[in-house]
Amino acid sequence: MRTVVVGGGIVGLASAYELALAGCDVTVLEAGQCGAGASHGNAAKVALAESNPVPAPGVLLQGIKWMLKPDSPLSIRPSLAPGYLKFLLRMALHCNARDYEAGLDLHLRLGADANDLFDEYQRQGIDFEMHDRGVLLAFETQERFDEHSEGLAAFESAGYVPDRLHGDAVQEAEPALSDRIRHGLFFSGDRQIEPDSLTAALVDRLRQLGATIREGVSVGRFVRSGDTVTAVVTGDAEVISTDAVVVAAGVPTGGLLAQLGQKVPIYSGKGYSIDYSPAPINLRTSLTLEDARVAVTPLNGTLRLAGTMEFGSRDDDVNEVRVEAIRRSAREAFHSWGEPAGEKAPWAGSRPMTPDGLPIIGRLDVAKNAYVNSGHSMLGLTLAPGSAKVLTDVILDRQPSLSPELLARVSPNRF
Repeated sequence: MRTVVVGGGIVGLASAYELALAGCDVTVLEAGQCGAGASHGNAAKVALAESNPVPAPGVLLQGIKWMLKPDSPLSIRPSLAPGYLKFLLRMALHCNARDYEAGLDLHLRLGADANDLFDEYQRQGIDFEMHDRGVLLAFETQERFDEHSEGLAAFESAGYVPDRLHGDAVQEAEPALSDRIRHGLFFSGDRQIEPDSLTAALVDRLRQLGATIREGVSVGRFVRSGDTVTAVVTGDAEVISTDAVVVAAGVPTGGLLAQLGQKVPIYSGKGYSIDYSPAPINLRTSLTLEDARVAVTPLNGTLRLAGTMEFGSRDDDVNEVRVEAIRRSAREAFHSWGEPAGEKAPWAGSRPMTPDGLPIIGRLDVAKNAYVNSGHSMLGLTLAPGSAKVLTDVILDRQPSLSPELLARVSPNRF
């Protein structure tokens, strides 16, 4: 089956890989460079312990309180754009305990096999940098620790049981931490993956399997015959005939699906990351500085800081105030941080957010051979392998790992 996959980020490449393994004739169209968008600048970790959906009780209220604080972890830019206001209103409706718990359960199920699937990637000849250091969620106050611990039951019932650390036990687990950090939750199962090595390796493996990778090629329009997409026309007017099309293009997914006649609410949640090479400190584990909402991920010769969520941005420009807030969190959390050399140019990029915080996976109502795999917010790396398997099962009419009820919850037609 000839299949065009639109989007060369981690989700698109994982989808293309599963389809190629199943014998499909795959062409990947990427408007820029494969892996160069949100996949490049993410937190570089399989975040099973942090699979929480973004809409949660109190999230938007906190964001409104922080609107006048330019360096806050969550920023909601004011705008009167009707689509943006509708998106925020929809998200507000999902900021309740019931939807949050259901969303967390779905993420945990979709990501349950992530580590096994990444191990399988390596066994299948996909060579990328991966570490098994776990993650330490680090807290300054008992109040923040207790607040976070209220939601641990869902993780523990899914098999993610953390070690609870207090006082000096935190520094024993991670000696680089300052005495400012007094509480911690250590999850041993989380992995760290250097994302550029993963996307490059997937591209190489796809080519070995006979797939076609086209970079710098945008989609101009889709050709339809009734309820079937018969071709994808590139921005240069090249016509690529196809039996199926998968849109996995991150934030631009919404606009592409609108061309097919289906509206799907995907908006940008802008994030930032900073790489230091050589790494200014040596860490035993990866961390999340929970009070600042900053991830700290050790890689080979590099340390990555990643954080913030900025709604309402229309570009990927770097806001120095927000970058400095990330730097400050590291200075305060690590006793020997100082003023490290080797800081690379800060990165900012758009992550695809949905109003209910859940990914969008499945077939469109408007075309029987058009599919989508997008909207993974900050969990693209974590959920990509599982999402790709689910989507491939749907496309090839195989039994998916998700139940019909859960498939309905991630369907593009739920909106």
